[in-house]
Amino acid sequence: MSRLHRRGLLKGAGAAAGLALAAPLVARPGFAQGSGTLNIFAWAGYLNDEILGAFKEATGITPNYTPYGTNDELLNQLRANNGAGFDLIWPTVDRVPNYVEFGLVQPLDEAKIEVAKVLPSAWENSTNLGAVVDGKRYQVPTDWGTEAVAFDKEQMPLEYGKASYGDIWGEAAAGKATVRAHSALVGLGLWLEAEGKLPRPLLDAFKTPEAQVEIFDVILAEAVARKGNIIQFWNNENEAQGAFRVNGAAIGQTWDSTAAALSKEGLPVGFIAPKEGALAWMEGLSIPSGAENLDAAYAFINWFLTPEAGAMYTNATSINSTAVGSADLLSDEAKAFFAAAYPGDALDKLWWWPIQESWYVTKRNEYQDRFLSA
Repeated sequence: MSRLHRRGLLKGAGAAAGLALAAPLVARPGFAQGSGTLNIFAWAGYLNDEILGAFKEATGITPNYTPYGTNDELLNQLRANNGAGFDLIWPTVDRVPNYVEFGLVQPLDEAKIEVAKVLPSAWENSTNLGAVVDGKRYQVPTDWGTEAVAFDKEQMPLEYGKASYGDIWGEAAAGKATVRAHSALVGLGLWLEAEGKLPRPLLDAFKTPEAQVEIFDVILAEAVARKGNIIQFWNNENEAQGAFRVNGAAIGQTWDSTAAALSKEGLPVGFIAPKEGALAWMEGLSIPSGAENLDAAYAFINWFLTPEAGAMYTNATSINSTAVGSADLLSDEAKAFFAAAYPGDALDKLWWWPIQESWYVTKRNEYQDRFLSA
């Protein structure tokens, strides 16, 4: 599951961070018009005024955007509302089965989705990564990105082929590293696996509770022993950026968008896939079970998959769009960031997050809390 047609997904996607549209986004003749309000619950920073305004201009629908910071925040809010209150949500694909389990999202009507607008391999891979449960599709893949190694080019320069998750935990990074607790344990696990120090393959931890405990007991012990390296833990984008911007971090395991944003500010922060493989994730749009404006929800999905909207989104977030043709509208700056982050065989080594079942997430959070409190 961690090795799914990587180059196929990326072919024509050439997207990563940053960048200006080659042409303005305008309403196309004949584009479906709608009315009313569309309530969107999405990641903080994903939708700006330009994107929201372009959608309204193209469709006549008024979008109402509410941000959240983590997958767990999204899930808990939707559970508290019994799946009501929003017309669209934006979970990572590996967590979609959690929403299906609690009856929080509804199967999508694929006849209402312009599937040809999605990169074929993204549509195909999302099936195995969590978007399809019991033969029914619950999410349209809209974007993808990675969590890898961000680094200060002056204090801790890294180069592809040598860069490793282990650099975050080595002596040179003492008091200089920033990580997100739960995903850092996975990154550390990939390094330990490459060093032959895990009792079994890391992917086994996602298959059974027994394997998870056996593997994460080893990872946690190593993380606690090296906790002195961590100057700040992060849990959302703002915190990750702040670690480098004001709190003295010189290296960390962060999202691609974190390093891209800091680089745009003029800070000497790079981003590179480690030799163990960058942690890759896919996200997309799902419709909650209590959604009230279904027509508007499908209108947004199809609009967001246009090349112009996909490129506008990448420009705003530094995250890769799955919209066919969006890569053609990206700037040279975007292509340069992508090439620097994923040189050589990096795309062949992407480590795609497996489906995270509820039992895995519950135990994962326990290990996270033990790491934080150690």
